[in-house]
Amino acid sequence: MFIIGIAGGTGSGKTTVVRKLIERLPKGEVTVIPLDSYYNDSSNIPPEERQKINFDHPNAFEWPLLIKHLQELKEGHAVEQPVYDYITSTRQKETIHVEPSDIIIVEGIMTLHHPELRDEMDLRVFVDADGDDRLIRVIKRDIVERGRTIEAVIERYQRVLKPMHEQFIEPCKRYANVIIPQGGHNNAAINMMAKFIKQQLRDK
Repeated sequence: MFIIGIAGGTGSGKTTVVRKLIERLPKGEVTVIPLDSYYNDSSNIPPEERQKINFDHPNAFEWPLLIKHLQELKEGHAVEQPVYDYITSTRQKETIHVEPSDIIIVEGIMTLHHPELRDEMDLRVFVDADGDDRLIRVIKRDIVERGRTIEAVIERYQRVLKPMHEQFIEPCKRYANVIIPQGGHNNAAINMMAKFIKQQLRDK
């Protein structure tokens, strides 16, 4: 098994990098585990209080559960991945059954933040992008997919996203084996990663 951690700021192009990487790797041998699935369950908190939760802070995630699941997958055991509802900010009763596979990709803004989680990884990747480019992508996504106004998106970016990025996400670059500038547009870097991963699997 080969475990890859892919981190980067909101709107940096992580999802595109993951998609293009999967296209270049053996079919049926890649499992993606989103860090977002491991947000803490907030069902015990009143709905009006949930709106105050900072989802861009490390404390928003249940790190021990994610680490435990990765370790169980390494040992050849299937796990039940949580399902998180972004609308209600709660964990759902249903889960996603995940079987061990040759390649596991853990993807999320702070995938490289937690030291124990990093220790489980064979390759650590940081997807880098200019702050203005990330903001433009966030504006487009939040307006189209989440029905927010441009004013609300910019206010949240300035109040939460930007300071949390500078405090917790940007420093994770130092832990990366590979930094991919220009996100999903950097096909050369993605091609090199795919070749490296295939070689590592052959060597194992």
